[in-house]
Amino acid sequence: MADFVGRRRELKELREDIARTGLDTLSGRKAKAPRARVLLVAGRPGSGRTALAEAFVREVAEEYPGGVLRTRLTAPGGETVATERAVRSLLEGLGRPTPPGAGEDELSSALRTALEGRRVIILVDDAADPQQVDALLPDTPECLVVVTAEGPLTGIPDVRPCTLGGLDTPSAVELLAQSIGDTRVTADPRAAEALAEECGGQPAALVLVGGWLAAHPKASVADVAKQLHDMPATTGGPLARGFRLVYESLPQPAQRTLRLLPLAPAGIVDSHTASALAGCSVAAAQSTLDDFAGLGLVRSAHDGLFLLPGCLAPMLQALLEAKERPAEVQLARARMLERTVRLLHSCRAMAEPEEPGVDAAVDDGLRELLDGLPRALRFPDRRAAATWLDTRLPALSAAASLAVADGELDTLARRLVAALVRALADHRGTAGAAPELYGLHRLVLDVAERRRLHREQAAALLNLADLDAATGRTQEALERYRSALDAGRAANDPYATGRAMESVGGAYQELTDWHRASDWFGRALSQALARGERADEARLYGRLGNVHTYAGRYGDALRSWRAAAAGYRKLADVPGQAKALSEMARVQEYAGRPEESLHTCREAVELARRAGDQRLQAALQVRLADTLDRLGDPAAARLHRSAADRLLGDDPAACEIRSGSD
Repeated sequence: MADFVGRRRELKELREDIARTGLDTLSGRKAKAPRARVLLVAGRPGSGRTALAEAFVREVAEEYPGGVLRTRLTAPGGETVATERAVRSLLEGLGRPTPPGAGEDELSSALRTALEGRRVIILVDDAADPQQVDALLPDTPECLVVVTAEGPLTGIPDVRPCTLGGLDTPSAVELLAQSIGDTRVTADPRAAEALAEECGGQPAALVLVGGWLAAHPKASVADVAKQLHDMPATTGGPLARGFRLVYESLPQPAQRTLRLLPLAPAGIVDSHTASALAGCSVAAAQSTLDDFAGLGLVRSAHDGLFLLPGCLAPMLQALLEAKERPAEVQLARARMLERTVRLLHSCRAMAEPEEPGVDAAVDDGLRELLDGLPRALRFPDRRAAATWLDTRLPALSAAASLAVADGELDTLARRLVAALVRALADHRGTAGAAPELYGLHRLVLDVAERRRLHREQAAALLNLADLDAATGRTQEALERYRSALDAGRAANDPYATGRAMESVGGAYQELTDWHRASDWFGRALSQALARGERADEARLYGRLGNVHTYAGRYGDALRSWRAAAAGYRKLADVPGQAKALSEMARVQEYAGRPEESLHTCREAVELARRAGDQRLQAALQVRLADTLDRLGDPAAARLHRSAADRLLGDDPAACEIRSGSD
C-alpha cells in the first residue's frame, strides 16, 4: 500500500475540528444529549477520502486508548450495507455478544451502552445515508466518529465537511514517484508534473497510471501524459482515462477476469473466487490478482484476500454488461457458487468433533466428499479451515444473500446456505454462530416460500423460532411456531408438525399460559402415541407433568410423571426414569403426601446410583433430608445430607434438581 502523502491542511482542519465549539452552543441552544463529535471527510470516489481518514485516525489514535473500530456502509458494487450488520460488526469489534435476530434499535442501544465511559474512534467508511450514521453514534462525548461520504450528512448536527479536491502538484508527483521510482521523475520533472495534472491530482488515477508505468519500465512519462491528454473526454474524468489506459494494455484473459470481478460478493476476491469466475486454474488466478494489485486495480488485504476498489466498480460493471453475455455471466456466477459450496464442505470436514477421540469426519459421506476434492480445495488442518471461514465470512454471507436474491440459482443457493450453516455450527457451535445462523435461516425461508417447499419452510421457521425463544422474544417465536405447524401440515411431515406443536406448548408455558400449554403438549402427545414414538411419548408426558405442576393440578401432574417414568423404563433409559421419579416425588411433596414422596425419592436415588449420575443422586439425597425433617426424623435427615456432601462437596447449587422443561 502506498504511503500517505499531502493533505497537511486537511489533516490540520480535522484536528482543529475536534475541539471546535458546536453550533448549538454558539446559538445559545442546549443540545438534546451529549453526542460524540462527528468529523466528515467528503469527496468523490477515488479522491483519497478513505486514505485521509485512515491517516487522520493514525495521528490521533493515542488520544483514544479505547482503540479504533471500523465499519463500511456501502459495498464496492454500490449496495447499501444493512445498518444492523454494521452495528453488529462494531459490537463484535468490542467483543460484545450480539443477540440473533435483534433489531436495529436494540443493537444501537447495545452499542451505546458498550461505549459508555470509553474513548474510542469509530471510522465509518463510505456512508450513503445520514440515518445509517445516526444509528452508530455513541452518546459518549469522549468518543470520536470519522465518516467518509460523497456528500454532506444532512440531519446530523455539528458536522462540517472537510471536502477534498485533487492533490497539489508536488504531492501528486510524490505519490506517482512511489510507484515508478524517483529516477524517472527526476529525469523529466516537467513530464511528471504534466502527468499529475492530466490525472487531476486524483489519487486513484495516479495509482493506476503509476502502476501501469511501473509495469512498463521502458515507457516514457511524457508519452503517457500525452496519451492521456489525447484520449476523448469521458464521464469518469481522469479516473476513467487512467482505468482505460490500464485495461486496454491487459491481455484478453486478464481483461475478462477483471470484467468478472464485480460478481465477487462484497467486493472480496481471492484466488478461488477469481479462478471460478474466469474458469482458470487457481495458480493462474493468483498470478493475475497479484498483477492487478501491482496495477492498482485491486487492493491487497490479509490472508490472501484482495478488495475491489469502490471507485472502479461502476466502470467494471459497465464493461461486464457491455462485453459479457447474460448466459456467460450466469455461468460464471454458478461456477463461483459451486466452488464456494465445495470449499465449505472441505472446511466443515476439518472441524474437530465435540467429543475427543471421535474421527473428525463425522460421517462417511463427508469423508468420501473430502477424498474426492482436488488438493487445491483442501485445508491442511482445522486451524487453517477455521481461519478461512472467519476471514471469508463477510463474502460468504454476501454470496448467500446474492444467490437467494438472484432467483434463478435457487438450487445452488440452498446448497450454499446449508453448507455455510453446517460449517459455522461445526466450527463455532450453534450458540456461537447464532447471529449468523439467524440471517441464513431467513434466507432459507425466502427460497422455501418462493418455491413452495413446505418441508424446508417448516424447518426454517422452527430454527428461527428457536433462536427467537432463546433470546426472550417468546411472542415472535410463538407466531413462527404456528406458521411452522401450517407448513408442516402442508408438507405432510409428521416430525415437523409434532415438533411445532410441542414448541407451541413450550412457548405458552414460557408465557405462563398453563391451559394452552397443556393443550398443545397433549396434541403433540396424541400424535406421538399414534405413531408409536416412545421417546417422544416419555418426554411429552414429562412436559405435561411440568405444566400441571406449575398450574397446581397435582393429580394430573402425578399421572403424567408416572407415565413418563414408565416410558423411560420401557426404553431402558435409567437416568430418564430417575429424573421422572424425582419430579414425581416433588409433586407428591407439594400435594401433602410426604410418605409417598419419601418412598418415590428412595426409588429415584437407587436408579440414579445405577445410572452413575452423582449430581442427581446428591440432589435427591437433599430432597430426602428435607422430607425427613418434615416427618420429624432429623437424625436420618442429617445422614442423607452428609451423603450428599460426600458426593459433590459443599456446593449447594450442585444439589438443585432442575425440571424437565429446563
